Amino acid sequence: MSEPQTVILHILDKEYRVSCPPEERSNLEQAARHLDQTMRDIRNSGKVIGVERIAVMAALNISHDMLTGGRQKDVELNSQQQQITDLVSRLDQALARHQA
Repeated sequence: MSEPQTVILHILDKEYRVSCPPEERSNLEQAARHLDQTMRDIRNSGKVIGVERIAVMAALNISHDMLTGGRQKDVELNSQQQQITDLVSRLDQALARHQA
């Protein structure tokens, strides 16, 4: 793994210096852009005042999206696995009839 580098991130009009490995820089910058946009959306809604509260609401929204997205992927994966199992069973039955 490479030596960490300092990356400058801009989130809600503030500058943050964060150390990360060079191979993770792109992911870190993408995460910072996502956080910045989420925080700006919350601030612009006018319903939440204060940077700290905006940050907490953004963290909750992002965490919720991540968790519910993960659950949806699990449901889709289970459905796909069931479809594969059904197809294998049908193929086995068709092969058994063909060999008889």
